[in-house]
Amino acid sequence: MTFIEELRWRGMIHDLMPGTEEQLSKEMTTGYIGFDPTADSLHIGSLLPIMMLVHFQRSGHKPLALVGGATGMIGDPSFKAEERRFLDEETLRHNLECQKKQLEKFLDFNCGKNSAEIVNNYDWFKEFSFLGFLREVGKHITVNYMMSKDSVKKRLETGISFTEFTYQLIQGHDFYHLYATKNCRLQMGGSDQWGNIVTGTELIRRKEGGEAFALTCPLVTKADGGKFGKSEQGNVWLDPARTSPYTFYQFWLNTSDEDAAKYIKLFTLLTQEQIEILTAEHIQAPHLRLLQKRLAEEVTTMVHSKADLEMAVEASEILFGKGTADSLKKLDEKTFLSVFEGVPMSQVDIELLQAGINIVELLGEKTDIFPSKGEVRRMIKGGGVSLNKARIEDETLDVGISNLLNNRYILIQKGKKNYHLITVNNS
Repeated sequence: MTFIEELRWRGMIHDLMPGTEEQLSKEMTTGYIGFDPTADSLHIGSLLPIMMLVHFQRSGHKPLALVGGATGMIGDPSFKAEERRFLDEETLRHNLECQKKQLEKFLDFNCGKNSAEIVNNYDWFKEFSFLGFLREVGKHITVNYMMSKDSVKKRLETGISFTEFTYQLIQGHDFYHLYATKNCRLQMGGSDQWGNIVTGTELIRRKEGGEAFALTCPLVTKADGGKFGKSEQGNVWLDPARTSPYTFYQFWLNTSDEDAAKYIKLFTLLTQEQIEILTAEHIQAPHLRLLQKRLAEEVTTMVHSKADLEMAVEASEILFGKGTADSLKKLDEKTFLSVFEGVPMSQVDIELLQAGINIVELLGEKTDIFPSKGEVRRMIKGGGVSLNKARIEDETLDVGISNLLNNRYILIQKGKKNYHLITVNNS
């Protein structure tokens, strides 16, 4: 299957410039996608462009990932409601280094002639004078041409600065530079980038009489109309420090049937045959959520690791009653808090645990978990109280420092589904 055929069946093509498919079938082609360095992590909104580069390389072509050290200083106006604030150079450098490390997880940088490369447009813009830019770039593209772009027209009513107005020329020069120095013939990106990409092909045609091509993917949407890539906590990031692997796994696990059927094509490397078999099995037993589980497994492993997936699955089982005391102890604090987010909490002073406190007094008097000590005793006798996933058998049990999880928490469970978190005040 060719690169274009692969993208077609997966639903990953929005616009395709005439001649692109012929170019790719003729020879190994170098192509690139640009990434926005406004944060020190990419988020799942960047995953579809990343997957395009992955398929591009797997089809025998050479991928370039452009990190926008120069364009990040300006801001792309494409379909934005207002001008973006500028970032300082130090912040940009930090963001770029972090994003490079993430991109290196997806692409092969040591596979011979089609090894991936990361390029930074600051490298060729840092010595480019304003007058030089006007002479080398500005003279080749008319204002009428630039004004015709939807990304510009949508901003005319609210106002657009000259800085953002010229963004398409800067991105166009990126394409021209990579065409001239690396024989890059293709630029890819999201559908909102079509106008900027075509400006690059036009600049190459006018300056060099050369031929270059454009391909865009659709912007990912959710079936319910909600914005893809957002959770209740905000963006779903690729950096585990920003979005824990557990939360990341849960995002994919909780997608609707309709979205899971679409996302498994967009965000995994499963073959068409594998996906068709899996989809048929899911339709037969939708309550098993086979599509969602496989989607969550594949994407979590690809973005994080197999070990992170196993931890996320284990953490999920803890919440739904299948986990053990040992599995609970393995959770790092960030994952632990993600799992039990929203659970009722009580706070006690560290001195209580340092001296040791009877379980009945702790639950029935020092916290509001139970209405009375008598209720604690009755539930313990009935086997309905657990401490850190271990059932309490004896009401004379003393709770101390050794019972703390992550040196700060105690998890109490009433019955099968009612959790309560005791946090220890160390100050």
